Amino acid sequence: MKRLSLLLAGILSLPLFSYSGGIVTNQNQSAAYIRMFARDASTDIDAVFFNPAGLTKLDDGFYLSLNNQYISQNKSVISDYQLLDGAPVEYLGEVKAPLFPGIYAAYKKGKIAVSLGINPVGGGGSAIFDTGLPSFEMPISELVPGLAGLAPVGAAAGVDLGVTGYGLNAYLDGSSVFWGFQAGVSYEINDMFSVYLGGRFVYAKNTYTGYLKDITVENEGVMMPATDFINLKAIPTIDGTVTNLNGIIAIPDNVSPIISGGGGGLTLDQAEAFGYLDAASKAGIIAGLGAIGITDASTITIQQTSDAITGATPTLQGNITALETNKAVLEATAALVADQDADIVQTGTGITPIIGVNISPNDKLNIGLKYEFQTTLELENSVDPGMGFLTGFDETTGDPVYLYTDGETFRNDMPAMFSVGFDYKITDKFIVASGFHYYFDKNANYGRKLNGIYVENSDVIDRNATEFALGLQYNVSEKMLLSIGYLMTQTGVSEAYQTDLSYSNHSNTIGFGGAYSVSSMIDLNLGFGYTMYQEARNIYSVNGLTTTETYDKDNIFIALGLDFKLGGKKFD
Repeated sequence: MKRLSLLLAGILSLPLFSYSGGIVTNQNQSAAYIRMFARDASTDIDAVFFNPAGLTKLDDGFYLSLNNQYISQNKSVISDYQLLDGAPVEYLGEVKAPLFPGIYAAYKKGKIAVSLGINPVGGGGSAIFDTGLPSFEMPISELVPGLAGLAPVGAAAGVDLGVTGYGLNAYLDGSSVFWGFQAGVSYEINDMFSVYLGGRFVYAKNTYTGYLKDITVENEGVMMPATDFINLKAIPTIDGTVTNLNGIIAIPDNVSPIISGGGGGLTLDQAEAFGYLDAASKAGIIAGLGAIGITDASTITIQQTSDAITGATPTLQGNITALETNKAVLEATAALVADQDADIVQTGTGITPIIGVNISPNDKLNIGLKYEFQTTLELENSVDPGMGFLTGFDETTGDPVYLYTDGETFRNDMPAMFSVGFDYKITDKFIVASGFHYYFDKNANYGRKLNGIYVENSDVIDRNATEFALGLQYNVSEKMLLSIGYLMTQTGVSEAYQTDLSYSNHSNTIGFGGAYSVSSMIDLNLGFGYTMYQEARNIYSVNGLTTTETYDKDNIFIALGLDFKLGGKKFD
């Protein structure tokens, strides 16, 4: 039952999801991005996020951009863990983000542009796992062999308590959002070079509510609460066995309480005939032997001496000690499989310094560069008493131990990121754009755990993640343009990083859409995107059983944006 303590460890250590970008970083921050993906050299208002140094290319005036996305993500995890009922089992989950806003504002005057941005730079949505996950069910599936292993057994024989199946009701609703509040100043050095200096304040909040309840086991064809089975059958059986074994120890002093498999002593019938045992004591011995799996009492002898007999097995006191240990484990297990609720809130803040450079060698080519420094985040748990998920009991004090405790802190950084983009005007109507992102994942601290123990990112990440984007844009008329884009994401995590609760896959994303100039002051952007992830897997050993888990998912994006221009350049 030790694995119960790891039930929520992965899911409460990282944002549950990222959509387009690195492991924890979102890049899908405007409707224009969804329709073409390559925005790293943008000189439109969404450059506040993608290429802030390029804001100096705007005409003088005030600009405002309001964006929202509807995002749906389907998740699939398949586990072939042999103890699962019906293995291999597929678990399906759904992530929804009906509101994924991006708000940008800029004021350009002469060589200077001042800008503000608000957006979910990480997470942004809620995940519901109403059919469970392998990490929910696997510890419960281990009740079947686990309870058999804790049956009232002797050193050489056991009693089968008849546990043949299990059931559970598990649910988790998690939401995660890392809000970014960005501000900075762009300055045009000359017609070719512009620079940007700014920063982002990040407020992170994760909330998790859920339960693990109605855990049942099948006994003699009947499903019953696991707590009832343990408290009303398993533990009383152990208590009865201990009573019988203590009855054997209490036989007359001239007969040693050491049971031998025959030879060197008296049979039970002989001991009764010679007066060492009365009928009641003999019956108690037979009952005690039966409780530890010895049903043929004719092969058993008892010693007529108080001296220990070397090699005589099993000793009764050893059986009693083992049974008392098993009883303590069963009592703890009963507490762990009782109904539990979780209600956890995690919050923290951090600062991201940002620098950028925009280069315009000529009227056809624009190059944008940006570097976001690492955001050091330390999140703190806020947990009501008894709502942090019970994992066991302190061996010394007996006090309950919870997976998450109020006031506990842990690291949950966002990595440094470098981007470079190119926009090239093949003609006045046709633009080719590209972009490249590099995430310094190995240098950050994601608060990742392996077997419940925090590890460094470098222990579970082989190389830093990268992205490459390509976009094509064509002006159909003075008022309308169409675009299409492609994004390739290569994650760098190792197999050990992957869990059913938090996994990272290579992916390919396509997007398309367009923009329409409603008026000289208002532009509308509309984008659609779809992400196809490459299946990932993790092969590991659990209780000596080789287990393979496979992970897959997909995303759908629908984005709408309105750009307002007051005194600025018209749509082009």
